[in-house]
Amino acid sequence: MITQLANTDHQSSTTAHARLPALFVSHGAPLFALEPGDTGPALSRLGAELRSHQPLRGVVVLSPHWMSQGLRVMTGGQPATWHDFGGFPRPLYALQYPAPGDPALADEVLQLLQAACLPAQADAQRPYDHGAWVPLMHLFPQADVPVVQLSLPATAGPAEVLALGQALAPLRDQGVLLLGSGSMTHNLSEFFGGEREPAPYVGAFSRWVEAALERGDLPALLDYRRQAPHAQRAHPTEDHFLPLFFALGAGGAAASRPHYVSREVMHSMLAMDALTLEEPQHA
Repeated sequence: MITQLANTDHQSSTTAHARLPALFVSHGAPLFALEPGDTGPALSRLGAELRSHQPLRGVVVLSPHWMSQGLRVMTGGQPATWHDFGGFPRPLYALQYPAPGDPALADEVLQLLQAACLPAQADAQRPYDHGAWVPLMHLFPQADVPVVQLSLPATAGPAEVLALGQALAPLRDQGVLLLGSGSMTHNLSEFFGGEREPAPYVGAFSRWVEAALERGDLPALLDYRRQAPHAQRAHPTEDHFLPLFFALGAGGAAASRPHYVSREVMHSMLAMDALTLEEPQHA
């Protein structure tokens, strides 16, 4: 899953890193923090695998729960855990994810975005929203890997979010995990329907996306709202699907191939697909 960099000419005091995959995670509902199903343990195994190869320098995560006018980057050194939801069991509000921020990494993110003509503003006050801390609780439960959040511009579509991932892709060679946190399907109007069996449209949409990723069909993915079955029902608004394009851009766009960590469905309508994306290795 992890491609070792072949860079024997580079001599410096900086630790050599393997090229990390990009990652898309469906964070589902906030209850995912307390009810991990099969996806939570799968993410924990992935996190342990990533750490077994090398120390992780940090995580840069894009979450749909930070939408902004323009592009913003978290620069605080110790972001708070924000319980940005209501109506859930009390134990959920007691959870904390005290991972440190990383102002130096945040500055690198700002510089890479500027170099790609995607200027962003620093935000030193931003806390972790649940789109970031809930999946990270499963990936890195020790909360010891520094985290920097990136906002989702309110006017961005698939192509614009893809460009964000492409701009930050060099960080994969520096021990930084690029994470798009969203949901493979996300129709919350159906969340409290009480059904437990996966709704047929959820599988149809999710497997169409998987097939398009497998064949590297970037044009179809960018046009998913017209081409994918049940796209409007799976995503009445596309904010929770857009983080897939961040991971896709970071992972090499049409050259990347998926490795699925989970295909679980929760609450009948939340596809919890989680997958890594990276370029295939060449002999």
